[in-house]
Amino acid sequence: MTFSILARDPKTGAIGGAAATGSLCVGGWVLRGDIRAGMSASQGAAPSTFWGEDVLGLMRDGVSAAEAVARVVAPDQGRDWRQLSALDLNGGTGVHTGKRNTPVMAEYAFETGIAAGNMLASDRVPAAIAEGFLGAQGDFAGRLLDALFAGRAAGSDSRGLMSAALLVLREDAAPLTLRIDYSEDPLADLRALLSRATSGDYGDWARQVPTMKAPQRVLDE
Repeated sequence: MTFSILARDPKTGAIGGAAATGSLCVGGWVLRGDIRAGMSASQGAAPSTFWGEDVLGLMRDGVSAAEAVARVVAPDQGRDWRQLSALDLNGGTGVHTGKRNTPVMAEYAFETGIAAGNMLASDRVPAAIAEGFLGAQGDFAGRLLDALFAGRAAGSDSRGLMSAALLVLREDAAPLTLRIDYSEDPLADLRALLSRATSGDYGDWARQVPTMKAPQRVLDE
């Protein structure tokens, strides 16, 4: 019911994810991140938000993304209805796609990330998402959003899209967490929100709040 990408930016050390779906509130359901651990995307016919959190906990303890996914998935009797992607801080990836998710299901790992989806119009969608990200110009958040547009162009969720989300984490910046919970054109609305959130007075303010590298930062007078 969803397609997503998790990726790492080697130049800045940022990690991030983006997701879109033909249902409501994809950001709250799917994307999780921890700058001390990595990123996760838990989706599928019956997604488990616990999976997303549990895989982050394991990666925070030094477990690789692939092993963390394997450990989380194995004991869950509902795993055939779920899909889980993970990205660790070294750029390692893991993915599980349960066989009872709604076709078309697909996944695609690349050097700095992982893309996956289910209820897709084409099994080409995850590869197109990765290619869209790798071929995009500009900053990391913008490239993640470009990846969603590429996924839509390659077939998208078979129902069309209703919601979209973006999550970017960096040690030297405040979290960027943006959600379009319902829209007739969620990708366009997410692009507009990204522009607003990173420019003007709001963008200036967000660049002055505490970060992992500057936890006691105060606003400029």
